[in-house]
Amino acid sequence: MTVPAGLPPTLAGTGELFQLLRDGSPRTRAELAQLSSLARSTVTARVDALLASGLLAPVGEAASTGGRPPTRFALNRDDRVVLAIDLGASHASVAVTDLAGRILQQKTIDSDIADGPEAVLELVTTIGLELLKEIGRPIRDVAGVGIGVPGPVEHATGRPANPPIMPGWHDFDIPAELGKTFKGPVLVDNDVNLMALGEFVTSWQSSQHLLLIKVATGIGAGVIADGRLMRGALGSAGDLGHVQVAGAPDDIVCRCGNVGCLEAIAAGPAIAAKLRAKGLDIDGSQGIVDAVAAGDIAALQAVREAGRDIGTVLATCVNLLNPSVIVVGGKLSEAGEYLLAGVREVVYGRSLPLATHDLRIVSTTAGSRAGILGASAMVIDAVLAPRAVDDYVAQQTA
Repeated sequence: MTVPAGLPPTLAGTGELFQLLRDGSPRTRAELAQLSSLARSTVTARVDALLASGLLAPVGEAASTGGRPPTRFALNRDDRVVLAIDLGASHASVAVTDLAGRILQQKTIDSDIADGPEAVLELVTTIGLELLKEIGRPIRDVAGVGIGVPGPVEHATGRPANPPIMPGWHDFDIPAELGKTFKGPVLVDNDVNLMALGEFVTSWQSSQHLLLIKVATGIGAGVIADGRLMRGALGSAGDLGHVQVAGAPDDIVCRCGNVGCLEAIAAGPAIAAKLRAKGLDIDGSQGIVDAVAAGDIAALQAVREAGRDIGTVLATCVNLLNPSVIVVGGKLSEAGEYLLAGVREVVYGRSLPLATHDLRIVSTTAGSRAGILGASAMVIDAVLAPRAVDDYVAQQTA
């Protein structure tokens, strides 16, 4: 094991011990020694280093078995904060969270992704600094920045890769731009991937295989397998919206240039166009949701039919990936059971019985916060990883 500069060899592995405390459960030194199989003296030295760095804090005493009650320790979630950003086609959400992913402050505004990277990133930087000021945290407390964008991303570099609705963003160095203001890692991912991660960490960690479907202006998917986000070889895993739907009309052209794509027939703009053709004054996903809430029969039928189209593609995904839960999110998920009913009707009817035996198809629980929570979780996983903790302890105790 390579020891970080400034960290005594006896403290190498402090980050590994810290992983036993990531879940927030308080533990004593004796309990940590038992769980880690390390000598009590080694555990004591590493706990003391974590306490000195601020990553751990005492949280009371355990029951005494004779003598002085032992002290319990847990993750100090207030040690640093994370800046989490969720960019959509027409909105920007910025939040500050603690190291447990709890949102401390958040702001969402209208923002056009087509304004370009410099303008949009300057806007979210300004909002981020305002939020930090509102909660009284200096910029040096920012452990890292997580940002989701509505297009494909090369996760290793944080650069968008030919995003169809993000003119001017291709190959733009987002980490370098935000790194001018904020220290620590700047991690970038597709917005749907982060929605999937947000749903997973908040509600579904007991289900290690999850598929998140976002249905809004576009349609996309985020895949969690064995508890890990799957991005694919080049970061394009989950591009569900551009799968051709069997039996789709040949004259429906998608924005990607192909015909019969799921997005072109079942996303918000497609449903709205069908309803306008029937005489309804509807423009966009919110109008569809409002019409469903008002009980408009044409809207109810259109949303359920969109659910069936989505289910046609998802049935193949279920046979291929065998998820234990499918979460439907995005603006159109607010149409509630009408969209879900269409999805369930086809998925349960066309997928293999073994694949659907314990499958749950549900609406989002994190709602509009899913992307923010996923962006925060992505950064927390990076800055609290074993080597990152070793480096941080070395810096703080030097």
